Amino acid sequence: MPSFPIADDYARARGLPSDLPPERPPAPILKGQAALVTGASSGIGRAIAIGLARAGARVAVNYRKSAAEADGVLAEIAADGGEAIGVQGDVSVEDQVEAMFARTVAAFGALDILVSNAGLQQDAAFDEMTLDQWRRVIDVNLTGQFLCARAAVRQFKAQGLRPEVSTARGKIICISSVHDVIPWAGHVNYAASKGGVMLMMKSLAQEVAPLRIRVNSICPGAIRTPINTQAWSTPEAYGALMDLVPYKRIGEPQDIAQAAVWLASDYADYISGINLYVDGGMTLYPGFEEGG
Repeated sequence: MPSFPIADDYARARGLPSDLPPERPPAPILKGQAALVTGASSGIGRAIAIGLARAGARVAVNYRKSAAEADGVLAEIAADGGEAIGVQGDVSVEDQVEAMFARTVAAFGALDILVSNAGLQQDAAFDEMTLDQWRRVIDVNLTGQFLCARAAVRQFKAQGLRPEVSTARGKIICISSVHDVIPWAGHVNYAASKGGVMLMMKSLAQEVAPLRIRVNSICPGAIRTPINTQAWSTPEAYGALMDLVPYKRIGEPQDIAQAAVWLASDYADYISGINLYVDGGMTLYPGFEEGG
C-alpha cells in the first residue's frame, strides 16, 4: 500500500487512524459484463477501469492522447488476470465517440456498463474567461457525457436484456463532482458543466428506467489525483484542504472505483437517478460545524 507522508502526518498528529482507506479486492460481481470507461488512462478513470476489471468485467480503456499511460492500465489489468483493450477518442467529437463504442462492442460482443469519466478544467476569473475556455470545458464535461450516454443507450436498446450477466439492460455512471451543488468561484465553466451533468443524468434516468437502464452519478470531493496536486502536496495545502473535509482525510481514486463497482452491480439494481457523493462530508457545509 502506498504511503503519503503529508497525509499520514496530519492524521497522526490528530490521533486519527491511517489516512488511507483499506484496499479490498472486489468480488467478481461483474463477471461476464463489458464496460467502457472514458478518460481511463490516469487518475479516477484509471482506478475505475482497474476496479471494474478486478470485479470481473472486460474493460475498454478510453484515452485521448497518452497511449503510453493507457498501455500501463492495460498491463496492470492483464497482470491481475483481467481483459481490457485501449480505445482512443475525444469524447467531445461525435464521430470519435461512435468509433470507440463500435470498437468496444466489436471486441466484447456487447456493452453493459458505461462510466463516463472524461473531464477537464480550464480555470479563470469570470471576467477573464475566454469563450474558448468556456466552450472547451462544456464540450468535454457536458456534451461529452451526452454523446457517450446516447451511444450507450442506443447499444443497450439494440442488444436487449442479457439476464445471464445482469438484471439491468445497461448501466450508465456519470462521474460528476461535488461542484454540481457547491459553487466554485474562479471555476464557473467547470461548475456549470457539472450542474448540467446532474440534470442531464436525472432526466435521462427518468426516460430510460422503463427499459431497465439505470443511470446514476458519482460525485467525488477532494481526491488525490495529478490534476489537483497543489491542493494536497504540501503540509500547508493539505491542512487547508482538511478544513473542507469533515472526515479529515483526502479521498483516493480507489474510493471512487469501489463506489463505481458497487453502483454498476446488481447489488444496486433498484438505484436510479441518484447523485452518490463520495466526498468525506464535503457537502455537509463544514463551515457551519460550530456555533449553530
